[in-house]
Amino acid sequence: MSKYKLFLLRHGEGAWNKENRFCSWVDQKLSENGVVEAQECGRLLKENGYQLDQVFTSILSRSIHTAWLVLEAMGHEWVPVTKSWRLNERHYGALIGLNRAEMALNHGEEQVKLWRRSYDITPPPIHESHPYYAEIYNDRRYSTCDVPKEELPKTESLKEVLDRLLPYWNDVIVPVIKSGQTVLISAHGNSCRALLKHLEAISETDIVNVTLPTGVPVLLELDEDLRPVKPRQLLGDQAKIQAAIKKVEDQGKVNAQNK
Repeated sequence: MSKYKLFLLRHGEGAWNKENRFCSWVDQKLSENGVVEAQECGRLLKENGYQLDQVFTSILSRSIHTAWLVLEAMGHEWVPVTKSWRLNERHYGALIGLNRAEMALNHGEEQVKLWRRSYDITPPPIHESHPYYAEIYNDRRYSTCDVPKEELPKTESLKEVLDRLLPYWNDVIVPVIKSGQTVLISAHGNSCRALLKHLEAISETDIVNVTLPTGVPVLLELDEDLRPVKPRQLLGDQAKIQAAIKKVEDQGKVNAQNK
C-alpha cells in the first residue's frame, strides 16, 4: 500500500539541451521551450490535484528556475525550496560543451552512449586548460558546498553521482518524506536516474536504458521503507512523452539534429 508520494523532475529544456551539447556543471538557463515545459508541468500537477510540501533542487539555475515555474503554476510559491550541489547534474569532465552528435561521429555512437548512459564508466576529467574550467570552479556557488572546492569532482560516472547524492538523500530528504510531506526533486537527467536506480533497485545493466525527458514529472508511490509499490508513472500525454524519450536517446547518434 502506498504511504508516500515523491515526484522526480528533470528540469525543462536548457539552452545546451537544444544545441545537443554536454552541459553538466556549466550554468545554463532554460530555453523558451524549457520555460513552457516547466509551466505545463506545474499546471498538470495542479489539474491532477497534487500538492507539494517541499522542493529540493541542485544549485544550477535550470533546476532552480524549473522549480520556481512549477510552483508558480501550482499557486505554491510559498513552498520551501532547498538547494544542494549534491543534486547537480553528472560532471561530464572534458566532454563539457561538446556536441553529442559530433562526438558520435568522432568516437562512435557506442562510446558516446557508454559515456552518457553507463553506470560505472567515467569520461576523461576536465583540466585547467578546458574552456569552461574557470567558469565552473571560480563560480562562488561552489564555495558554499559541504566539501572543499578542491575536493569537488573533475569528472563522474553515474555510480559516483549516486555516491555523492545518497548522503543528502538519506540525511536530508528522507526525513522530510517520512514526516508525511510530499516532495518534488527538481534536478537533472542523471541525478534523477541515479536516484531511480537506488529506489527501484535497477541493475547496472538496465539503468543504461532508463531515459527521462525534460519537464516530465515522474511520480513514485512508496511504502514505509521508501520502496516503490507500483511502477513509476511519467505523467502527461504518453505519446508526447515517448517521442521526447526517443529524442533524448537519439542525441548521441551521428545524424542527430540540433533542434
